[in-house]
Amino acid sequence: MSNTAPILLTPGPLTTSARTRQAMMVDWGSWDERFNALTANVCSQLLDILNGHGTHRCVPLQGSGTFAVEAAIGTLVPRDGKVLVLINGAYGKRLAKICDVLGRAFCTFETPEDQPTTAADVEAMLRADSRITHVALIHCETSTGILNPLPAIAEVVAHHGKRLIIDAMSSFGALPVDAAAIPFDALIAASGKCLEGVPGMGFVFVRDETLDAAAGHSPSLALDLHDQYAYMAKTGQWRFTPPTHVVAALHEALLQYREEGGLPARNARYTANCKTLLDGMARLGVRSFLAADIQAPIIATFHAPRDARYQFKDFYERVKAKGFILYPGKLTQVETFRVGCIGDVDARGMQAAVDAIGDVLREMEVLDI
Repeated sequence: MSNTAPILLTPGPLTTSARTRQAMMVDWGSWDERFNALTANVCSQLLDILNGHGTHRCVPLQGSGTFAVEAAIGTLVPRDGKVLVLINGAYGKRLAKICDVLGRAFCTFETPEDQPTTAADVEAMLRADSRITHVALIHCETSTGILNPLPAIAEVVAHHGKRLIIDAMSSFGALPVDAAAIPFDALIAASGKCLEGVPGMGFVFVRDETLDAAAGHSPSLALDLHDQYAYMAKTGQWRFTPPTHVVAALHEALLQYREEGGLPARNARYTANCKTLLDGMARLGVRSFLAADIQAPIIATFHAPRDARYQFKDFYERVKAKGFILYPGKLTQVETFRVGCIGDVDARGMQAAVDAIGDVLREMEVLDI
């Protein structure tokens, strides 16, 4: 894992391997049969990770993960539907805003940013409002790194006969989700997260019958998942100009994913990264925001040091000069910063990042150890 550029300890874009970057050095024709085969192979490999063959279809989409979330809400929620949005961070709030902009009826259930939504919370909301047709859950809320209890929530949603839409943007590929064991209508992810591709392609796994019934739902031409899939199934091609280099990079990243050992190995590496980070920061006296039992091994949030000499911009630039790029906090009540555990980095790299952070805090005279 050698990189001369700074290591991105962010939740995406993230540090990619030399092989993944090299895959983008080839230009592809968007109608070329080889490129169409590449797209089909990528979609098949993504379904493998989910164990979704035979029940779900993979619909790729140009754009960031948020494009794919908006496409899923607009395509899969009928115009007379109502979405219960579960919120404990910025991305849950963004999903609610998408519902509002699209004109889909919605209600929210919000917990503090350090508390997961529980199955009991969802049970109470569904009992209180029979008009709810869909539940939208952020699996791993990237604004803090909190892990929400997907299997238990999915069971409650299914018991009530409602439909579950999962934003798995920062969990897919690293945290297990088995489509044969967890009932859901749609799961949304993207190329530039735990699969260690580059940004630019979202994808939505949609239950077969749900996608078939979604014709005419979308208020958007470009973000219509039903039309996107139907055209691709008929022609093998993307409807509009595809992100060719992004697809090629993701194909190469998926080859490396399999070589590493698939999801169990990716999860183990990220878990080791997260442990190295949390243990090292604790030794520095920098407090983590979340309790250990709800911390996903994707990104960790830390309380900013309580010292007037600490300023995030200065801290960020100094750490960057030592070879690591961090991420600002996204919380509204307390000042924090975030450190990603994902990307082409291992525990040794994470320890080097902790050492750099410690050196910087001492240089800023925030730490005296």
